[in-house]
Amino acid sequence: MHQVVAVKAEKVPVGERLRRCKQEAEKQQEVEEVAEKLEKECQGLIEFHKSYHELFQFFCNNTTIHGAIRLVCSKRNKMKTAFWSVLFFLTFGLMYWQFGILYRQYFSFPVNLNLNLNSDRLTFPAVTLCTLNPYRYSAVQKELDELDRITHQTLMDLYNYNMSLVQSNWAAQSSRKRSPRSLSHHVQRHPLRRHKRDEPASLKGNSPPVDKSDWKIGFILCNETNEDCFHQTYSSGVDAVREWYSFHYINILARMPNTKALDESNFENFIYACRFNEVTCDKANYTHFHHPIYGNCYTFNDGNSSLWTSSLPGINNGLSLLVRTEQNDDIPLLSTVTGARVMVHEQNEPAFMDDGGFNVRPGMETSISMRKETTMRLGGSYSDCTEDGSDVLVQNLYSSRYTEQVCIRSCFQISMVERCGCAYYFYPLPSGAEYCDYTKHIAWGHCYYKLQVEFKSNVLGCFSKCRKPCEVTEYQLSAGHSHWPSTVSEDWVSHMLSRQNKYNITSKRNGVAKVNIFFEEWKYKTNGESPAFTVVTLLSQLGNQWSLWFGSSVLSVVELAELILDFIAITFILSFRWLRSHQLLASAVPPPGAHDNTAFQPEPSGPNAPHRFTVEAVVTTLPSYNSLELCGQYRDAEIGLE
Repeated sequence: MHQVVAVKAEKVPVGERLRRCKQEAEKQQEVEEVAEKLEKECQGLIEFHKSYHELFQFFCNNTTIHGAIRLVCSKRNKMKTAFWSVLFFLTFGLMYWQFGILYRQYFSFPVNLNLNLNSDRLTFPAVTLCTLNPYRYSAVQKELDELDRITHQTLMDLYNYNMSLVQSNWAAQSSRKRSPRSLSHHVQRHPLRRHKRDEPASLKGNSPPVDKSDWKIGFILCNETNEDCFHQTYSSGVDAVREWYSFHYINILARMPNTKALDESNFENFIYACRFNEVTCDKANYTHFHHPIYGNCYTFNDGNSSLWTSSLPGINNGLSLLVRTEQNDDIPLLSTVTGARVMVHEQNEPAFMDDGGFNVRPGMETSISMRKETTMRLGGSYSDCTEDGSDVLVQNLYSSRYTEQVCIRSCFQISMVERCGCAYYFYPLPSGAEYCDYTKHIAWGHCYYKLQVEFKSNVLGCFSKCRKPCEVTEYQLSAGHSHWPSTVSEDWVSHMLSRQNKYNITSKRNGVAKVNIFFEEWKYKTNGESPAFTVVTLLSQLGNQWSLWFGSSVLSVVELAELILDFIAITFILSFRWLRSHQLLASAVPPPGAHDNTAFQPEPSGPNAPHRFTVEAVVTTLPSYNSLELCGQYRDAEIGLE
């Protein structure tokens, strides 16, 4: 049995309509109040906008960033909106371009150079003085005599020069009888040759000189199989002879034991007088070492005893030395300079006489004034300097602190041992290695000179591996010279020196020299570095740019960050809703194989079967806005009737 319920619209009087309109208005007001109450009750701790448009409009209306409100206040004028939009984002782009420049400048880690002048008592530096007379050790006297004899014959062949030799008894005997493996055998393997400038050197004998200006002189160093040869040539015959003699001299010294055990120096025969701050020096104030080329060397104030300090500048408050400069002619082919060599350096630093030293002229008083200068660099990201060399990939072979020259020489020596199988005699000996000697290492000279070429062109990478120290102390030197002793005083000065030191000076003018080393002034300069662009400076510059382009503050930046966070949150919420709705739609759709078979099922019958009925509702449409306006007209009419 089906029942049909129909709701039909019927004509209602005006009074009844007014009453219904009042009821609907009251209900609408109640609904709005309930909705407002529910909205207040449903407010949470964090709320997000419902759309991007609402978020953007809220931000532009409430932000403190200048110009943002013009993006929404002129929305009825599309041209103005477009103009302000382009201007706003162009300003943003220019500001972030400036930000990029500031960040690039910050991460380049610039520094400021700070110059300070300090006045304080100064620690006197170490001073090394060498005789410029290579010593002829008695332990290798036989080899040196034979080398002199071979050199004499070579000079006769090349230049027809008869060099006077003082031969020992052993040299005279050895000239008659020599073993097949004597020094001459190795010298003949590396002979001194002469050839034309436009022709390569050869292992053949010397050609007779036709025009001496067209010839070069040098020696040839070959590998063990003589397949690869290195031509060491010189335009000056003096340099060639000296280098060739030095090469063989090093091989002789390499066979000696430690030179400290063969100390044959005599301090009094070289330094006649020593005074510092008007006080005489003693043996505790100096140490001795032997240099293969510069002879006996003495280092004053090297730190083994109490360090000297200068309380006042001036020549009378420094180191004063009176030294002998007359040569002994021990090895004239090595030393071609007369005088002495002096170098000023820091304590606990080796004296590299080739790099920082200079010669003292005989018969002169040399006054050397010093200015101390300390440079302190910033390490880490600001420069590639090292504090103590522990982070440098080169082993320090010197028993001293790290310096750049120490590292470079250690790097070359390590490469020499790895490549040539032996160590160069001028540099410290690495652990487990031995010095090069062509009686044991036949082709070490060929390997050494080729390695020198690679070293100077930085193929070995020593100049790249060795970094500058972060703190370096240097002494700026300036020297003045005057004749000493003078013509009127040289007689009594020579007489006093000969009586005091028991030495007969053959040359009164060139036999002695005087050296004065002192601080020029009491002040010393310190060059320091400080960061030019710190985090505080960066934030200040960024704030200046932000204020320039948008006239806002830090809180404006917080507002912008809040906008970004809200945008991300809304994107996440909308994405979650979209995904959830698609999941619900997918679960509501029946599977493809499912069918509704209820229409084909028989209806149950009997007294207990459920009754079914159909309700048909005819619902009138809601009143339009016109009808609501009629309510207002009827209400006005009712008021007029009253």
